[in-house]
Amino acid sequence: MDTIDRDILNMLQHEFPLDVEPFSLLAERLSVEEDLVLERIRALKERGVIRRIGGVFDTAKLGFVSTLCAARVPERQLERFVAIVNAYKGVTHHYLRDHGYNIWFTFIGSTGEEIQKAISCISEETGITDIVSMPVKRRFKVDARFGV
Repeated sequence: MDTIDRDILNMLQHEFPLDVEPFSLLAERLSVEEDLVLERIRALKERGVIRRIGGVFDTAKLGFVSTLCAARVPERQLERFVAIVNAYKGVTHHYLRDHGYNIWFTFIGSTGEEIQKAISCISEETGITDIVSMPVKRRFKVDARFGV
């Protein structure tokens, strides 16, 4: 990883431009061509350095509710379970944990009832009945930006 990659990563985290052509503005700030910025970002994604680029919104202020879910999924069913969970538009991300409840995912919806219905559908579709929903009661926000 060179200076340009590090600068791109820092800009993506700290000063991503809210513009119709954000990558063009990043290129301008770096004094390089936009194609180079896009090529570097693609390479960083392919290497797993970048997982996704997207906005982070305060869902509660937008009128949504959210929950953290934990599920006990046998190893042989992990891939299918995760594919089904990820197909739901309210699921923002999931992760594997070394724990009895080995798959954790966050779910955002218009109402708690909407989320609970989706979790029930996931359970029916996957056959996984041990899914715990832990709705947000009090929000703690951690600023997850990493200086590169």
